[in-house]
Formats: sequence, C-alpha cells, structure tokens
Amino acid sequence: MRGITLKEYEGMETGLIVKMAFGITGGLGIFLLGMKNMSEGMQAVAGERMRKLINAVTNNRIVACGVGIAVTSLIQSSSVTSVMVLGMVNAGLMNLTQAIGVILGADIGTTITGWILVLEVARYGMPIIGLSSFFFLFSKRDSVRYTAMLILGLGMVFFGLQLMKEGFYPLREMPGFIVWFSKFTPTSYFGVLRCCIIGAMVTALIQSSSATLGITMGLVGTGVINFETAAALVLGENIGTTITACLASIGGSTNAKRTACAHVLIKVFGVTWVTACFPFYIGFMKTIVPEAATAVITNGMQSFPYAMTATALSHSCFNMANVLILLPFTAALAKLLHRIMPDRADKEIPHLKYLDIRMLDTPAIGIEQSHVEIVRMSEIARKMLSTLKSIAEKGCRDETAERKIFEQEEILDNVQREIVEFLSSLLSGTVAHHVMNDARVQLRMADEYESIGDYITNILKLNLKLLGINQQMSQAGRSEIVELHDRVFEFVSFVNESVREDTNQTLPRAYTEGNAITHFIKESRARHLERVGTEGTSPLKSLIFTDMLNSYRRIKDHALNIAEALAGEK
Repeated sequence: MRGITLKEYEGMETGLIVKMAFGITGGLGIFLLGMKNMSEGMQAVAGERMRKLINAVTNNRIVACGVGIAVTSLIQSSSVTSVMVLGMVNAGLMNLTQAIGVILGADIGTTITGWILVLEVARYGMPIIGLSSFFFLFSKRDSVRYTAMLILGLGMVFFGLQLMKEGFYPLREMPGFIVWFSKFTPTSYFGVLRCCIIGAMVTALIQSSSATLGITMGLVGTGVINFETAAALVLGENIGTTITACLASIGGSTNAKRTACAHVLIKVFGVTWVTACFPFYIGFMKTIVPEAATAVITNGMQSFPYAMTATALSHSCFNMANVLILLPFTAALAKLLHRIMPDRADKEIPHLKYLDIRMLDTPAIGIEQSHVEIVRMSEIARKMLSTLKSIAEKGCRDETAERKIFEQEEILDNVQREIVEFLSSLLSGTVAHHVMNDARVQLRMADEYESIGDYITNILKLNLKLLGINQQMSQAGRSEIVELHDRVFEFVSFVNESVREDTNQTLPRAYTEGNAITHFIKESRARHLERVGTEGTSPLKSLIFTDMLNSYRRIKDHALNIAEALAGEK
C-alpha cells in the first residue's frame, strides 16, 4: 500500500487550513450579525425603558453604575454603551463623574455575553434561527417582529459559536500551531502579559470584545487552549475594547477625551492588579469551578464546557471586583483626569455633529439626544426674539445685538442640518415604530425652528433697511410692533415649554392664542392703512411695516406647526 508523500500531506494540510478558515470566518460573521440583531431587537422592544434609564443618571455613582449595567445588559455591547456615553458627554448632557459611573456599570453588564455563550444550547442554534425567522418575516405586529429579531440574533450567536468551535477542533492536531501557541501560555508573569497583549491587539483590531470573547470561548471549549490561557486573554480583551471609545473621542470635546481616557485607565488598573496576583486569581476561579480542566465526550466529540464556564466566571469576577474597588473613587478619578487634561482656553460649545455616528447603534437613546437638540433650537429662537425686542424698542443701531442675532441664526441653520443628517441616518436602520414617529416629528420641528430663525433675521434686516434710508417708524407704529412682538414672544415661549416637556396636550390653547395674534395683526394692518392716508407715509416705509407684520405672522404660524407636530397632526 503506497504511503502519503510530503506533497500530498502538504496539500491535505492546506485544504484543512482553508476549510478551517472558512468555518471560523463564517462562524464569526454569523456571531457578529447575531449580536447586532440581538442588540437592535432588544432596543426596539425595550427602547422606552432605556430612555427612562438614561434619563435617571444622576451624580449618585451607584445609580449611574446601575444604569450602565442595565443599558449594557440590554444592548449587549460595552463598546456601544461607552461610545453612547461619550456622545452624551460631548453634547454636554452628562458630566464626567456621571460618565465614569455608567462606564463602570457597563463593565459589569457586558459580562452577560459570556454567560450566554456558556449555555448548552449551541446545537439548537439552527432551529432557533428557523422558527424565529418565520415570525420576523411574516408577523405584522412590531412587538412580535422585534422580539423575533432578538431571538433570531440569539440563535445566530449560538450557531456562529458552534461553527467557530468546529473550525477550531483541527488546531489541536497541528504541531506547528501547538509549538507557536506554547509561547503564549501564562506560566510566568511575562507569559500572562503576552497573553494580555494578544487579547488586547485582536480586540482592538476587531473592535468587539464580544467577538473576541466568542473566539476565546470557542478555543477553550474545544481544548485548543486551557482555562488559564483563556483567562489571561480575556484580561487583554478588556483593555482592547477601549479602542472604540478612544477612536470616537478624536475630534471631540476635552470632556469626551477625558471619558475615553477614564475607560482606558479603569481597564488598565484592573488588569495591572489582577496580573500581579494571577496565580491566586486562577486558584480562586478553580475553587468555584474545580472541573475547569475536565473534558466531556458528546457524540464522539471532546469538549470542555466547564472551562467555558470558568472563563465566563473569570470575566465577571474581574469586572465586578474592579468596579467595587473603583466605584468609591469616581470623583477622585474625575479630578485626576481634569489635571491630566486641563480645560481649553477657548469655550467649547456642545454640538450635535459629534453625536451623529455614535448614536446610530442605539436609536432609542439617539432619539432622546436629538430631542435635547430640538429643545436647544427652541431656546436659541427664544433668545433671538428677546434680543430683537431691544432693537425694536430703541429704534437705532445696536451692532452687538445685531451680530448676536445673525450668529444665532447661523447656529440654528447648522444644528437643523445636523439633526436632519442624524435622523435620516437613524431612520435608515432598523428602528421601532414609535422611534420612527418621534424622528419624523423632530425633523418637522427642526425645520420649523430654522424657519422661525429666518423670519427673526428678516425682521432685523427690515429694521436695518429702515435705518439705512434715515427713516423712523411712527410712535404708534413702533408701539404696535413692540406689542405684537411681546405676544409672539409669549406664544413661542409657550410652545417651547411644550417641546421641553414633550407634551401633546397644548394644541387647543395654541390655536386660541394663535388666532388672537392673527386678529391683532389684521387690526394693526388696518390701523396702519389709516395712518398712511392721514400722515402721508412713504411707500417704502409702509412696505417695511407690512413686511414686519407678515414676518411676525409667519413666526406664529411656524410655532403653531410645532404644536401640531407634538400633537401628532399632519
């Protein structure tokens, strides 16, 4: 019988490597897609709860930590949570101490992924995918569809992990891999550090600690690596996951950079003290899971489920211990970061443009952030009206006030454009029906506020035009304009309050007050025409007055449109 030649053996090994690569890559892709579907499905189902949770963040470090745990448990990604927090800090909606508390909680919340992977239901991944797919594709109820998406994602996670584990099995029989990997065993302090570096580098490259944790669980579950190596790799993966927040902080505010730095320092601190006592740490894990090195034979296949359990446990224990140590020192850590990164000399203005990409993975939270920006637009419009009154009363140039109005109008234009870009991107993804409705309402309100800013600027230009021809409005005309301005200002302020409180119960009052303003404008126009006939006002001066009346009426109309949008009117 002819033996196998070297060339044939090399061909067989090449074919095996290709088969392994396909299985591992395909499994990882399905795993990541499953995590995405789980996250989106959970957000769609529990989006309102997430919004309430994020609004509950206070300076109480325990509350902030609890919010971090809850939100990350829902979206199954500490990277998404940290980037979301980064965006909120960058927009001025959360301070550094609050952000540190949420990040600490996220470190605990993300450990749930490991326990999901430990569940002995990997073989049921395909049936779960099949059954949930029918509900997702054919159900007309949003709640059923998004719940099915969540379960579909869970099935894909299990199936992807199973494919990766099957792809890893041949590695145990490859001498070259065993020799190479023996260089990265945690038998010494430097061996532990090497494993940590490998884990950190791979996670930084993939930018998903869930993915690298899945790979690690697959390796330890098939016996390619032992529990000690897996625990050391997991430590490094905890550092590698901070790369996402670091990249997101580029171009952000100083506080955003401090938040990203806090995330790195928290992880580095934890890994430093655990690696210093690694043998005792591993020994403690083995007292809880003494069967960590025990193999189990199922259908002729050898696996190490207890090693997977011990790995998930080490991930949880590391993060929980680190949080318990650091939680009392969140304020001190914030002060340290302020010293490391002092405030810039120029005043930083919170801006939505730093949130557009970061919040797309969390639409339930993203819609809350855009609402805050709508409130900000309403406040800018109110300030523009307040500044305009001083110009209308004086009847003379005020270059400081004029410049302020033009600058604020430009800010309104920019914020409105950014809100449109942000919400358009958000709506292009998978979002719940109520999020979609909220986004459409906000798009309309942003457009209305931008139009209000345009008409305020138009009134200022009419004033400047009047002064440019060395003309003054009559005392009666000026008194009517000031009174009209006050009425419109009160109306816009009333609508702004409704926007701030996000209430839809104010439309009847808005109609009543809006009609009263319209009636006052008609009377003012009639009185103006009487004055033109008796006083002989110039045509240009008369035209400027009527244009001002029209601009105030348009401001009122746009404010009324906002009230209608809040009430769900089309």
